[in-house]
Amino acid sequence: MARRFTLPRLVVATHNRGKAGEIRGMLGRFGIEILSAADLGLPSPEETGTTFVENATLKALAATRASGLAALADDSGLSVKALDGAPGVYTADWEGLTRDAMVGMQRIQDELAHRHVPDTDAARLATFNCVLALAWPDEHVELAEGTVDGRIVWPPRGTGGHGYDPCFQPVGDTRTTAEMTDAEKNAISHRGRAFRKLVEACFQ
Repeated sequence: MARRFTLPRLVVATHNRGKAGEIRGMLGRFGIEILSAADLGLPSPEETGTTFVENATLKALAATRASGLAALADDSGLSVKALDGAPGVYTADWEGLTRDAMVGMQRIQDELAHRHVPDTDAARLATFNCVLALAWPDEHVELAEGTVDGRIVWPPRGTGGHGYDPCFQPVGDTRTTAEMTDAEKNAISHRGRAFRKLVEACFQ
């Protein structure tokens, strides 16, 4: 059985404002004070894992060790079938040193063009993956995973969301996740699905 979360404060182990905002929105109703790694000036650990589970876990443990508080970490990425699953766990690295998502989206498009991948639904299949790791100060960790399937579109569309949202169109919708409202995106997104699992297991 999963451990229930009963502590008053939680550190979100990210310096990404968009991601921290999404998490605050999803957990706000539980009356927990939510801080981010950026709020506390925590360093970002080197992501040495080769899976989403490994990286989420190491980030959560690093944040709880540095802060003394419970910590929630997310590791997520976009896996493109025609690119053999890349960028996957290296999704953020594809954004370059400036962590500019447009750089990453352009690289995906360039790689697809280099492989002569046609602009069709079947050829541009992709999956957004998310693993959440919730770590307590005693270093107990609970995990939750979520995915959403879709396709890569070009050029990018929409100004909402963050990261690679403008180039990802979920299955069953004609819009990219950047063209959705926050509520619409969270209802179907990889992170939203992982959060609902985590909330059911640890927060209700």
